[in-house]
Amino acid sequence: MGRLTVRLIVLIGCLHLSHLAVGGENEALVNHGSESAKHRQPTLDAQSGLVKADGFNLVLAHCSACHSPSLITQNAMSRERWLETIRWMQETQKLWPLGDAEPLILDYLSAWYGPKKSARRAPLAPHLLPAH
Repeated sequence: MGRLTVRLIVLIGCLHLSHLAVGGENEALVNHGSESAKHRQPTLDAQSGLVKADGFNLVLAHCSACHSPSLITQNAMSRERWLETIRWMQETQKLWPLGDAEPLILDYLSAWYGPKKSARRAPLAPHLLPAH
């Protein structure tokens, strides 16, 4: 099979999964918000390492079709930064339009892989900084 044929098959499969997920009972059109999601104990998918929650199937279908889910789990971005990343992938990496799935994917990514408050230590007080 040619490379183009394989990509077309993957795209059709992803679009089919996306259609099932958007219309399915497990993918309610709900914005969870990062704070409410972080207070729940997440269940991780054993194969992908992604949090199993609303939007999981969409993210798995659209994102892992091209790259490892670890690229998602290794990042912590705001909704706006995830959107910028999606746009970059669409412009430079041939990511297809996400359509109605896009807000659900962004909800999932920002809720479960949003900025972490504890990702960095607090800045040093000015009196602790080295003299210039």
